[in-house]
Amino acid sequence: MRHVVLFDLDGTLIDSGPIILASMKHASLAVLGREPDEELVRAAIGGPGLFAQMRDLDPDRVDELVEAYRLHNEPLHATLEGFDVLRLLPVLKDEGRRLGIVTAKRLRTVGLALDRFPELGEAMDVVIGAEDTERHKPEPDPVLEALRRLDASPADAAYVGDSPFDIHAGNAAGVFTVAVGWGGIHPDERLLHAGPDALVHTAEELHGVL
Repeated sequence: MRHVVLFDLDGTLIDSGPIILASMKHASLAVLGREPDEELVRAAIGGPGLFAQMRDLDPDRVDELVEAYRLHNEPLHATLEGFDVLRLLPVLKDEGRRLGIVTAKRLRTVGLALDRFPELGEAMDVVIGAEDTERHKPEPDPVLEALRRLDASPADAAYVGDSPFDIHAGNAAGVFTVAVGWGGIHPDERLLHAGPDALVHTAEELHGVL
């Protein structure tokens, strides 16, 4: 049994894929006057963060794109829905596990999700956001920082995520990696190509591999 279970946020705990795509489209249209390539946008979600994604759209207008994205995206957090996996969190806590969130989102935006789902914040022993490490997923630094704060070893931990970036980060950190297929952004084939220790499609399957 893994005594520490770390989760990605977007597409893993909360169904934020639709609002991310909508806000990326809005920012590109508002600032650049064109729609982005949706497949390229999808492929980058869950990676090294918003600034890197906007740099791919236009390296000369990153700040404008980020501002347009955030103005559009932050109010949409009030409409967020959680995935079924949220009901697994109290079960894991009752089993004595320590839980954490490891995300590329800045902590202010993470706070919007935690406001929407108070039970999510209450379940977490650590939250790692964009400000907490210099390097971001797919580098292992955010996962390792969570373990450092929990005084836990990689051998005793799992990282659960919906993107190849999550799996690469977890593998590089030496933890047990679980890809979830319910995020709606990255197809199973892309997740499997990243080399997770397990791929699951339900909360029950996740509980089983942990």
